[in-house]
Amino acid sequence: MTRATLDVLYHLHKSGFQACLVGGGVRDLMLGHTPKDFDVATNATPDEIKQLFRRCRLIGRRFRLAHVHINHELIEVATFRAGQTAILQPSTEGMLLRDNVYGSLEEDALRRDFSINALYYNIADFSLIDYADGMHDLQAGIVRLIGDPSLRYQEDPVRMIRAIRFATKLGFSLAPATEAPLSTHGHLLSAVPAARLTDEILKLFMFGYAWDTFNLLQQYDLYTPLFPLTAECAQENHPGAAVLIEQGLRNTDQRVQQGLPITPAFLFAILLWEPVRQRSHQLCTQGIARYPALHQAATEIFIQQSKTVSLPKRFSTMTRDIWSLQASFLATKGRRPKRLITHPRFRAAYDFMLLRTQAGEVDADLASWWTDYQTK
Repeated sequence: MTRATLDVLYHLHKSGFQACLVGGGVRDLMLGHTPKDFDVATNATPDEIKQLFRRCRLIGRRFRLAHVHINHELIEVATFRAGQTAILQPSTEGMLLRDNVYGSLEEDALRRDFSINALYYNIADFSLIDYADGMHDLQAGIVRLIGDPSLRYQEDPVRMIRAIRFATKLGFSLAPATEAPLSTHGHLLSAVPAARLTDEILKLFMFGYAWDTFNLLQQYDLYTPLFPLTAECAQENHPGAAVLIEQGLRNTDQRVQQGLPITPAFLFAILLWEPVRQRSHQLCTQGIARYPALHQAATEIFIQQSKTVSLPKRFSTMTRDIWSLQASFLATKGRRPKRLITHPRFRAAYDFMLLRTQAGEVDADLASWWTDYQTK
């Protein structure tokens, strides 16, 4: 646990409030993993938290949170939430829009999403508090949603994606009741803001288990509402597209395991290439030149994709560059190869070209030429 987290916990405790480490930090510590971050839960209200800490900012509309900054660290502090009977402002689909009703530690535990995330470490007496049988599920390797799964997914459809993420990340199985509604509730994801889904997609695919995640999303019919254009292309049974996605995601996992850098732009280049390729081909048959056709196709696909999972410009610009440079690999004479190899996106574009080679879209001799050229 970091020094900043301890400072927040002890300051809350000494000020007369309950203070607990909660969620993924406790879960990962119990599993012997290194936590990504630490969250704090307390009976202090957001306004009381803000009064206690000089560098504190309140965020969120659906549920107010306090972000406390200490020594370049950000500690998220949440107030205990009230029980289900106090839920406020659900949408017509049952999704919670606002939930700023505060309660006890026990109520808060039973309002959390999964039992393995409902473990509390109490700084007052160094005890572990477990109202949801989270320790049992940790030991059994089970991801179990607290409460009625169908209702909880309606309250927040992102819980379906989180269930997949924890199952793949931890190597756990889904509890039968948690698993059962997944294949019939995917349509609920359409109510989730596209920007929020982008954050969740990056958590799914950028931490070393992208290929397993992709398979589970397909198994439970959750991939289509996230990437409808790619899913539609997959129905046309183009084997090369499947090869490119599989190998691309496997390579991404391998780079994560080796500690090598990865970029979301390359991930989106993999997942959206087939609809862009097909649309570009359609435009070329209409008489549009190859490069303008690719550019137009990319723009159209980005616009449509952003209705479900948005692509921030910092990602889409690089993704477009990766695609645009593919035509440049055809030029192996004169000064063009030298110019291309100095392009800042060359390495990403080259790696993508190799994926296309494995998918049967690029001649293997051309890929070998570029591999050899770099070693000269």
